[in-house]
Amino acid sequence: MTAPALTAASLGIPERFNAAVHFVDRNVAEGRGDRVAIECGDARVTYAEVLRDVNRTGNALRRQLDVRPEERVLLLLHDGPAFASCFFGAIKIGAVPVPLNTLWKPADYRHVIQDSRAAVLIVSAELLAQIESIPPDDRRSLRRVIVAGPAASATSHVPFDAFIADESAQLDAEPTGRDAPAFWLYSSGSTGAPKGCVHLQHDMVMCAELFGKGILGIESNDRCFSVAKLFFAYGLGNALYFPFSVGATAILWPGAPTPQNVYAVIERHRPTLFSSVPTGYGMMLAHAKGTGVPSLRPGTPVLDFDLSSVRLCVSAGEALPPALYERFKQRFGVDIIDGIGSTEALHMFISNRPGAIRPGSSGQIVGGYEARLLDDAGQPVPPAEIGNLWIKGDSVCASYWNQHEKTKDTIQGHWIRTGDKYTQDEDGYFWYAGRSDDMLKVGGLWVSPVEVENALAAHAAVLESGVVGHEDHDGLVKPMAFVVVRPGVTATPELARELQQFVRERMAEYKRPRWVEFLPELPKTATGKIQRFRLRALADRS
Repeated sequence: MTAPALTAASLGIPERFNAAVHFVDRNVAEGRGDRVAIECGDARVTYAEVLRDVNRTGNALRRQLDVRPEERVLLLLHDGPAFASCFFGAIKIGAVPVPLNTLWKPADYRHVIQDSRAAVLIVSAELLAQIESIPPDDRRSLRRVIVAGPAASATSHVPFDAFIADESAQLDAEPTGRDAPAFWLYSSGSTGAPKGCVHLQHDMVMCAELFGKGILGIESNDRCFSVAKLFFAYGLGNALYFPFSVGATAILWPGAPTPQNVYAVIERHRPTLFSSVPTGYGMMLAHAKGTGVPSLRPGTPVLDFDLSSVRLCVSAGEALPPALYERFKQRFGVDIIDGIGSTEALHMFISNRPGAIRPGSSGQIVGGYEARLLDDAGQPVPPAEIGNLWIKGDSVCASYWNQHEKTKDTIQGHWIRTGDKYTQDEDGYFWYAGRSDDMLKVGGLWVSPVEVENALAAHAAVLESGVVGHEDHDGLVKPMAFVVVRPGVTATPELARELQQFVRERMAEYKRPRWVEFLPELPKTATGKIQRFRLRALADRS
């Protein structure tokens, strides 16, 4: 029997509460102003400097743009100090920052702009073209676009540095309550349309206390590097508010998470806590020092990368195959603790922990949360049987924005349906058994099969398609497409490659089908629905 879930009140979070004050101002007030808060390339930013820029950003949003409490501010930013300034600056004035996935396409950004009715967008200069390709009428809610980064001055928009330059470094926080909206994170749904998870002022504190301190044992001398970016709920915790909760150092990397880059950041910045997703660990293992190609044969001596600073690795986003855990531990001598969380719950609610790791499992319930495994009728399942995972915890979002029915279907009272199927063993470890729907987790990010199928359908050669998940050689799930071609079209390996490239040009890279197989027809029910379980069986035999 697990202990009751903790609430914000029982954790001691006061009724009048502003998350920016807790994570930024408090570090300076408690004497940590000179400590390095952020390292990003050559930049070293102290907590006092973070507070200065948070206050300047909040003042600029409030004074120059008249941003009001609970008004949305979209953040399409690469990881870096400006992200922290904008995120906490907006929260401090009671506005609602909305970090956006930097891998999306213009259609996704158009949906979010229209759905959120955001007043302001702050965007990295390298990503501005994605926004400017959206017709002006489809983004008319935006009063101003602010551009961050070295190339910002080359645009017709206001550069972020100039936007905050003349603002005061003093700012009184909006007197928000602990249950007031603080920020949104968009999560993909079964139709592929992103939906906004409304998170409250107390949610980050719950995760920092229960997982950051309770599982990771994070302390002020830790140095945190996350391959998952800050727009991702997992990365936001690991690389920003976890270290800020104790005055530790966040190591940010705005570039691509290639193995070469990841190893270079680790060796240069010497993190103590390293977070990635199973796909990332697999890519690291496939890379040997000094090669740029797959690693040498097992057992062959190699001058390896230096991960000696890392005391613990963290994995989430998709199930970590036991083989990856064993290979990483053997090669680098560092444990990986795997777990499961969600955008809705903000961070991980089930996890392995140091000294209590069962490879292949998601671990045990994180203290402060409760879990249930229920059948489709809502009744508890017997031990060792598969059930639908429900979670209770006070970091769960308040609702989906503009999604009343979806909110009621997913969040019922204090409990949220995760959409995952699990078993639990006699020692309390949870074992992943698949999704309750057809969504895929690829590289830690959700992929809607319907969205990929819609992209394929736009190709002149495609009559219809069905997309399912298929495990690669590392046991990680990637999209696989089964395609029926139009009459008169010949199915060839060249066409398969063309379809992969066609999708790549229209969608984020992680959504691209890694395999394309051709079928004369798709298996369907009598009512015309694709029988994905039969496609999965075909994928398993391929």
